[in-house]
Amino acid sequence: MQLIDIPVPYLTTANAGPLHQVEKMILNQVETIESWFRLRWQETPPPITSSVDLRNAGFKLAPVDTNLFPAGFNNLNHDFMPLCIQAVQSVMVDSSPTCRKILILPETHTRNAFYLQSLHVLSTIFSQAGFMVRIGSLDPNVTSLQKFTTQDGDELQIEPLIRQGDRVGLVDFNPCLILLNNDLSTGVPEVLQGIQQRVCPPIELGWSSRLKSSHFHYYSEVADAFADLIHIDPWLFNPLFSAVDGVDFMEKTGIETLAAEVDTLLEKIREKYTLHDIQEVPFVAVKADNGTYGMSVMMVHDGAELLQLNRKQRTRMAASKGSQKVTRVMIQEGVFSSETMKNGAVAEPVVYMIGPFVVGGFYRVHQTRGKDDNLNAPGMHFERLAFAEACNLPCKHLKPIDSPNRFYAYGVIARLAALAAAHEIAALGER
Repeated sequence: MQLIDIPVPYLTTANAGPLHQVEKMILNQVETIESWFRLRWQETPPPITSSVDLRNAGFKLAPVDTNLFPAGFNNLNHDFMPLCIQAVQSVMVDSSPTCRKILILPETHTRNAFYLQSLHVLSTIFSQAGFMVRIGSLDPNVTSLQKFTTQDGDELQIEPLIRQGDRVGLVDFNPCLILLNNDLSTGVPEVLQGIQQRVCPPIELGWSSRLKSSHFHYYSEVADAFADLIHIDPWLFNPLFSAVDGVDFMEKTGIETLAAEVDTLLEKIREKYTLHDIQEVPFVAVKADNGTYGMSVMMVHDGAELLQLNRKQRTRMAASKGSQKVTRVMIQEGVFSSETMKNGAVAEPVVYMIGPFVVGGFYRVHQTRGKDDNLNAPGMHFERLAFAEACNLPCKHLKPIDSPNRFYAYGVIARLAALAAAHEIAALGER
């Protein structure tokens, strides 16, 4: 299939040598890599749905966030819906072969037109894969059927959730599987506690208990194993990180410890920059260790900046989604985003997966933010990118820097992040 008029950003950096090395290593060992992934998925099955935010600095390509409750299915290219449907069929045959009925539990922000469209696309994928799909609400105020019309004119029905014994469902619907599309930032509601049905992802991986630093601990292990496989420095696709507990931005407690840890991590990054002859000034992302939607995130170039935060900045960092107080902070190596659209807007790729399969993605674009800024902020928009085929099938006759092969590399790194999430899920069963 020929892809035309696809908004592919330019890679605007002179420091592309190491990354091209990564891409070449990946393209030269496709069979080895794909075989390695197959074995890893057999050992640790992947989450049913996930998405990964990537940053491409030219000299480094790395994930900066892995979402187990993706809400951007509306941004995927419609032409690749068959790929999504086939992925669901394959994943469900392996994980839930007798499942027939699926209940999706979404977020409660039903006024968000974009989210409603994403929810419709998600439910359509599963229904066209051969499942009976209904949508229930975790909002206790929803006591009757609610009907919505999406941006594209599709009708969406959300029904009140009912608990009977150790099962949840709807009035006339007893599901085999609960598909969570709610990140549980404010905690696990009582209606879901102790239920007998399988819940995916597990409720323990909602943002009320999951830690970003825990995920990247697993990612580091996966990255090291993959680096051994292709014989390359794992730092080229693995951001350094650390975490600090006991932080209160409003009371200004723990800030000095946080600032000192930032400087320690920056020094480690400088050593890597020197090793790879990188001339950029390093930075880190300071973010709530749990949370989403780009909230409670700031970019820092020096620990002293944290000691000089004004009240507005401290307030912005003090609480995450659902007004949850931030007490634990992850410090993550900042990865420049050196891809830009034709109008100069900075862009970063977001890769979507169903099980172990890359099913598409898009670019998060921000016109007013720089290459060392958080792009997940008001003013962003999304550019659909139909790279589903390229992510699964590299083009060996093209150069590593050509778009299809860059997208294949994106798919490989995103799958490493999904594999790390699989290890998170597996660890829950070992407790």
